[in-house]
Amino acid sequence: MNFDTPKITVLMPAYNADKYIADAIGSVLEQSFTDFELLIINDGSTDDTADVINSFTDPRIVMIYQDNKGVSLALNTGLKYARAPYIARFDADDVCHPERLQLQYDFMINNPDYSIIGSAADYMDMEGTYLFTSTPPAINNEDIQQLASSVCPFIHSTVCYKKEVIVKAGGYNEYAYTYEDHFLWVNILNDQKACNFSQPLIKLRLNPESITIDEKWRPRKFLEIKYATLKSRVITSDEGSQLTEMGEKQYSHQVKHGSYYALCAKKLLVNNYHPQKARLHVAKAISISPLRLDNYLLYTVSYLPEKLVAWLHKMTTGRQAQ
Repeated sequence: MNFDTPKITVLMPAYNADKYIADAIGSVLEQSFTDFELLIINDGSTDDTADVINSFTDPRIVMIYQDNKGVSLALNTGLKYARAPYIARFDADDVCHPERLQLQYDFMINNPDYSIIGSAADYMDMEGTYLFTSTPPAINNEDIQQLASSVCPFIHSTVCYKKEVIVKAGGYNEYAYTYEDHFLWVNILNDQKACNFSQPLIKLRLNPESITIDEKWRPRKFLEIKYATLKSRVITSDEGSQLTEMGEKQYSHQVKHGSYYALCAKKLLVNNYHPQKARLHVAKAISISPLRLDNYLLYTVSYLPEKLVAWLHKMTTGRQAQ
């Protein structure tokens, strides 16, 4: 490979990721496709993230340190320094399937009219135990174009896209707190072709340290701003400040861990029907947040038959997407 001009930049923001980043890096280095750089933006980590990164000696790894500025600005820093024409997004707590880069690169080369390609993902818990497989809401470009603005078309850490398209669009919007990717997609997909592989190309780790929590735990005002800005495709600094303030108030052990266990329980019911395992997780959520009535409802639902659980989920998600 030419180290000055790799074919793909794997762009990985990292903040206090020392528990999982070695597995993430290892899965990139083990790719069947080898002509890449792994660009890691260390977003002001205060743990041993930098030491773990530096323990790898592969010359394809590039680490850039910046003060903690959040995911959006870390990604924009990565776009600035990325040397390849294609960007493969990846998070520091996830794991790539070995053929991920090869499949996505081949697709982009063979379909030059496409700008973005994502995929399904295998979800796992913080210990690495398989939970379920998530398929994107649409696979082909025609169906993606028909999605409501409230529906995110991609699982962010699965996407590979043309760098020039994202840079031309202004990159990631720092005001779209926790949904910077979704906001980007609604602003560029009108004149860009995109699709998803139906097969999973990554293992995505749910863990309580992630800044993204189950939306049911977000304040109503947060969701109102989020979906209004996705619909209008415009977000102001004041709206961004409100989102950040509400989000940071929830950045506590109780909310993060309670949301994590509740989300795992929900996925073990809806996506991979294991009611007994789901009850174990929701019991932990109840012990952490005993005043949240939705946890007790979730516990009750876990005793229903699989078909009825699926019907209830379809009804509730259908209303939310309207």
